[in-house]
Amino acid sequence: MQWNDALLLWHYQQMGHTLRPCTVAVGLGTHDLGVAAEAADLYLRGFAPRIVFTGGRNASRPDAFPHGEATHFAEHAIALGVPESAILCEPNARNTGENITFSRDLLTDAGVQVRSVLLVSTPYMERRAYATCRKVWPEVDIVCASARTGLPAYLEAVGDFRLVINSMVGDVQRVIQYPERGFAEPQLVPEEVRDALQRLITAGFDQRLMA
Repeated sequence: MQWNDALLLWHYQQMGHTLRPCTVAVGLGTHDLGVAAEAADLYLRGFAPRIVFTGGRNASRPDAFPHGEATHFAEHAIALGVPESAILCEPNARNTGENITFSRDLLTDAGVQVRSVLLVSTPYMERRAYATCRKVWPEVDIVCASARTGLPAYLEAVGDFRLVINSMVGDVQRVIQYPERGFAEPQLVPEEVRDALQRLITAGFDQRLMA
């Protein structure tokens, strides 16, 4: 059941948005450098004329990005062909709310009038990122994007099954609980998703749960 439950959470978290050009792409800091690669690909394909990378040190993998997520993500995007002039870095955010708030403020300070945001995250984080952005930055149109991959391929790329499943469990818990705390806009969470979440928690995937 663990694998089926993980697949259910994986698919639930993806918004299924159709890509379209936006004012800016915002690459959300995480343990996965693939977010930077996806943001770079979207830039090079013409879906956004600029990218903001946001995030400080990663709590799950503190040694992975010693100079902070935003810095390493920007370096990776430049190596993939994105000009440095098209990138803004926000190196202080510690959570998704700060990722979006600080990116919004950075763009305002830079004089960029934002009408739409291409929100780039890990595949299993799309819904939580969307719900947070709707709360924090409700005036912009949001298009969620992530690497187009299935769960098996993603797990192989990351190389850490428990890290990914623990992160997925933590994200879905936050989708459920953050609206009550004023951090995100409510989302419909089907009972089958809630049941799968509880089974995975009971199975020991509880390292990313809120207290």
